[in-house]
Amino acid sequence: MISSYGNNSGPLVSVLISTYNRSRYVAEAIESILRQTYTNFEILLVRDGGEPVHDVISQFDDPRLTFIDRDENKGIPYSFNEALSMAKGKYICYLGDDDIFYPFHIETLVNAIEGQDEYGVVYSDLYKSHCRVEEDGSRTVLSKNVEISRDFDRMSLYRFNNMLHVSIIHRRDLLERAGGYNEELNVLIDWDMTRKLSFYTDFKHIYEITGEYYAPVGECDRVSVQRRKNTTDFLMNFCRIRNTRPPKPWGKVKDVSIIIPAEHYDSEVNQTLKQIWLCTYYPHRIFVTLPHSELDGISSFVPFTGVVVDGNSSMQDRIKAALKACDGEYAAVVEPGFAIENGDDERPWLETALEPMLKSSDPMTAYELLYSNENIRAAVFRKEQLTMAMESFGDHGWYEASKCLGIRFRRSVVEEFPLQFDCMITELEEIEKQGGWGRAAKGFEYLRANYENDLWMKTRCANALYHNGEHKRALQVIREVNRVRPAVSGLLIEARAHARQNEFAAAIDIFNKAERILEGSELSWT
Repeated sequence: MISSYGNNSGPLVSVLISTYNRSRYVAEAIESILRQTYTNFEILLVRDGGEPVHDVISQFDDPRLTFIDRDENKGIPYSFNEALSMAKGKYICYLGDDDIFYPFHIETLVNAIEGQDEYGVVYSDLYKSHCRVEEDGSRTVLSKNVEISRDFDRMSLYRFNNMLHVSIIHRRDLLERAGGYNEELNVLIDWDMTRKLSFYTDFKHIYEITGEYYAPVGECDRVSVQRRKNTTDFLMNFCRIRNTRPPKPWGKVKDVSIIIPAEHYDSEVNQTLKQIWLCTYYPHRIFVTLPHSELDGISSFVPFTGVVVDGNSSMQDRIKAALKACDGEYAAVVEPGFAIENGDDERPWLETALEPMLKSSDPMTAYELLYSNENIRAAVFRKEQLTMAMESFGDHGWYEASKCLGIRFRRSVVEEFPLQFDCMITELEEIEKQGGWGRAAKGFEYLRANYENDLWMKTRCANALYHNGEHKRALQVIREVNRVRPAVSGLLIEARAHARQNEFAAAIDIFNKAERILEGSELSWT
């Protein structure tokens, strides 16, 4: 039983746990919190139905632990909202009911977030502990990898989930602005929240391993794994999250309005809406111009705002009406019948044009969208300039009116596309598969120099150098990593590089250190 805790003058931290049928592991999770070097915290543990855990919880005689015991299974979002209604902390962090914090987890994150205003969210690195579940339910750890260790990139976060909820701490007031957890979701709940928080603040990445989450080999009961089995349901959750817009004002995100100047709601408009919903990850809102008589009869799972226009109005008048209704700083005009051909992840249809526009200081440049052509055009503008063009030269059509105002159209080039870092990683991994280790090493070094992610890229570079036979250089690079964050993977590269140079005593010493980390007898920073 753990009951020792001391005074701490730092701010109160609320730790949220939702548990469901994990009575065997939840005690270890709670113990890892009670062992924290930072002691000014409260734990709000919710039993989200499933097997009873009262006997497990009763062993912890600690006033900082609040137990919410509920028989009905309502899902993690409901449990987190329930716990948050009782939370008193200035900061919020999370722990899975089968995961653990290392003793310095909360202290490390509080030290990073407290006393500064630039970052409202701070996150560390975690081990993914691959384990075999034995017949008696115990877990045998087979390997530990830092599988996710990315510096913060807002555009990347909008595209896919690349941050672990267990690794973050955030200001409570940001969560209140974001509107709490979406109880309609049953998967990717963590991504939905971190994505919403990014509308209001930047995130700070701490290069320390402060905990671990477990991944059973073979059949896994984690929600994120089980919910992926129903691909249709998973896709609906995925797209719903990517189209979520938390309450304004945002502060860190420019809003985009997508205008479809339709005469009527027909199959072409319906198809365009579906494609936008499936293929767009940057925050946006869709405006469709329609006669009043059609608005009430439309059934679509794609959320959009209908702008009432006369049935005989011109395209120019429809665009003017939509511009008056939309409130985004940027506006994209997508003519009816415009086809997003394949939604290729490497070349997102909207974002390839939007990314360079967001970085440009020239208000008189518009970017044609991917798949735009002389027959059916689509382009993104600063809303103010497009409004001026339509008011001054609207009789010429929106494309010609823009030119009359002096707006210059251009298409983005590959170097301006978003997610360059991710695309290059994919290319380098293919090069590695083909045995091009030297080229891969140079590529990872280029990424480190130009796209941050220092430790991750140095580790990948050192691994490529090792496989290319450049053992001395590999050793130099990986030592730089291991001095900052000695993860198991980095230690193994260092040990093997020593062995290749016949430095067996050093290799054995480092292999032993990696083994102790795997066994849990030594934490990664000691």
